[in-house]
Amino acid sequence: MTDPEYLDRAEAALAAIEQGCDRINDATDADIDNQRVGGMITITFPNKSQLIVNLQPPLQEIWLAARSGGYHYRQVDGAWRDTKTGEELFANLSREASAQSGQSLQFDAAS
Repeated sequence: MTDPEYLDRAEAALAAIEQGCDRINDATDADIDNQRVGGMITITFPNKSQLIVNLQPPLQEIWLAARSGGYHYRQVDGAWRDTKTGEELFANLSREASAQSGQSLQFDAAS
């Protein structure tokens, strides 16, 4: 994948995460806050825990930092897949957000 293709796909993923936060806040009482600075989104929960999603252009990856650890994702067959487990970014983001918020939260690539 070329660098411009990576940036287009990665920016689309970040936009979907931002839209997912808005959708979750509209549909639930989760009251999550998301702040974007450049290629990084910080999602903060009422309990002050955070998820951080950031782009890593030199590696063509997206990284996720959560209480449970750090995850690295690369594009594989049109999806962002964990470089170790193959788990999809939005599935893992949903699981981590649910764990940190204490309620079921769902993110998806088409938010």
